[in-house]
Amino acid sequence: MKMNKISSSFGLPFIDISCLDTTIISDELINSKLIEKHRCLPLRKRNNRLLLAISDPNNLVALEEFQFNHGIHVEPIIVVQDALDKVIDRILEGEIDSLEITEEDEQRLAGIDAAETEVKEEAQGSSADDAPVVVFINKLMTEAIRKGASDLHFEPYEDQYRVRFRIDGMLSTIASPPQGLGPRISARIKVMSKLDIAERRLPQDGRIKLRVGNKKMVDFRVSVLPTLFGEKIVMRILDSSAANLNIDILGFSEAQKKLYQDNLQKPQGMILVTGPTGSGKTVSLYTGLNILNTEERNISTAEDPVEINLPGINQVQIHPKAGLGFAEALRSFLRQDPDIVMVGEIRDLETAEIAVKAAQTGHMVMSTLHTNSSPETLTRLLNMGVPAYNIASSVSLIIAQRLGRKLCPSCKAPESIPAAELLQEGFSQEQIATDFTCYKAVGCDNCNGGYKGRVGLYEMLKMTPALASLIMDGGSAIDLAKQAKQDGMTTIREAGLQKVIDGVTSLAEVNRVTSH
Repeated sequence: MKMNKISSSFGLPFIDISCLDTTIISDELINSKLIEKHRCLPLRKRNNRLLLAISDPNNLVALEEFQFNHGIHVEPIIVVQDALDKVIDRILEGEIDSLEITEEDEQRLAGIDAAETEVKEEAQGSSADDAPVVVFINKLMTEAIRKGASDLHFEPYEDQYRVRFRIDGMLSTIASPPQGLGPRISARIKVMSKLDIAERRLPQDGRIKLRVGNKKMVDFRVSVLPTLFGEKIVMRILDSSAANLNIDILGFSEAQKKLYQDNLQKPQGMILVTGPTGSGKTVSLYTGLNILNTEERNISTAEDPVEINLPGINQVQIHPKAGLGFAEALRSFLRQDPDIVMVGEIRDLETAEIAVKAAQTGHMVMSTLHTNSSPETLTRLLNMGVPAYNIASSVSLIIAQRLGRKLCPSCKAPESIPAAELLQEGFSQEQIATDFTCYKAVGCDNCNGGYKGRVGLYEMLKMTPALASLIMDGGSAIDLAKQAKQDGMTTIREAGLQKVIDGVTSLAEVNRVTSH
């Protein structure tokens, strides 16, 4: 009602911008800095006038700046500011329909000269905001965030240049810009990452902070690697706001969830999470830390890099080149009156020994290792040189995990699999007798090839007296696994098969991420 009065008082039109189809807004009207500064939105040009969505027509500074920027007279359109903010945030977050390069894009990108002089000009920042390469890279980065990608791959080859996103653990090609554009793309990303654009022979690592919408900041960890035909660049997206630390959605069974929570509440000991890169170890650890994060506890973490920011936790970014590694950080933590300590990864004997001593002297220690199963984690610590009696007395729980893709609920379809084949896959006679339904991936507009999102598959090894005795006797990984099974451990494979029974994922996906 108030906006209608303003509209009537000034004789200006009023619209409900929440119903606006943002695809009608031309890219040439989007000046993100100006829009963010004044929270106004150009809608279209009509009869040599720029229609500008604005909530306050008395904001003469905004009207004048948009008029100067676009070079034509501005005609205000009255809108509700809250609704306008949501539309602006959607647009600035890169909500676009497709990343396919149009013929016009091809012409603009192919027309760029990759000469060294121009690269230097871009490094100096001259009119970079309007460069097609800059627009293209920003479009890719914002689209990657919108689609929930974990990584972006920029890959030069002899006859082509390829850009791929990793979504739900799988890589897929998103764009193929002109092959000769590789040096410009590389130079622009290195400028954004504050890296040396003249260095093309050695690997480099950097970071980019991207502002998305009104307040949200997303970090990109950038790795540049010289290859035969140019520099391959991988961006890892570190989006703290996208991490959901709710233990109920991770994929634990009820028994596994209780086991994890019970061990978290112990006054001392060591919880280790293991699995390959990208298997969700960080989220599992931080879910535990989030449960423990109370006013009564002092929690410190050493990470490389700090991926999720949690208020109330003292997080340290390690810098090996400056002499601050995991061991040095952990040693310092023990002089800081800690209750819970999290070490990003146990990589060497020194870190392992300090972590073990901390777990034996009244502290809860949480960390990760790169092993394939929980029993193998015990033998890995032994191979590092940690004495068997220290392992048996300090380790409380080991969690091995994988991430499997979840079937899209909109398009998954029943799959008929013979009972004999189900037995070969590892299902028990009792499970088959329940006459459950297997589902397969189909694919629709709402998913990626029949899958949408991921779920954890977990294997939890609890330290028992029998297992501790076997470690002291020098048991192998096979012996340890057999004993853990006798103690009630569910393997990753068995956890995956249960997800098939529950209709969460497909048998094909379980076979992809686990071994028989």
